[in-house]
Amino acid sequence: MPATINCRVQPEDFALDHEYQALQRQDCGAVVLFCGLVREQFQPQDGPQDMPQSGDTLQALELEHYPGMTEQSIRAIAGQAVKRFDLRAITVIHRIGLLPLGAQIVLVGVAAPHRSDAFAACDMMMDYLKNQVPLWKKVHFSTSTAWADAKASDKQALNRWQTAEQNTAEN
Repeated sequence: MPATINCRVQPEDFALDHEYQALQRQDCGAVVLFCGLVREQFQPQDGPQDMPQSGDTLQALELEHYPGMTEQSIRAIAGQAVKRFDLRAITVIHRIGLLPLGAQIVLVGVAAPHRSDAFAACDMMMDYLKNQVPLWKKVHFSTSTAWADAKASDKQALNRWQTAEQNTAEN
């Protein structure tokens, strides 16, 4: 039976308990949820050079997307996870708009027969989401705003999955 894939891009918040219950209904032995939140402090090394270097306090994140393309990109990532791991269901919710401190930004939920596939799939999808989905992040500080660039550490995290794919394809 093919895995169920549920992907949404929305300004509205989501309820973790509702999403967990939906995943738990699948024929699985493990459910892994990852929920990303707006951090209180945005570190200077996380963004472009013109961001405040003094540890200025983050007020909000503003996320923009390319409708249609964003959802398609998320579905493609979920499809890669289904091919790579033994999964029963995937839920990915990514919020857009102006998000205050502490707000939920993204949910990746995976139901699988075994925890190793559930954890690995969730981890892989987050690395791909951070690098390959057309989303743009503007950081709002107390004294300025700036568009955030991708972090080198996010690109390195993605590279480990791509290297593993290449090694598998060669063998």
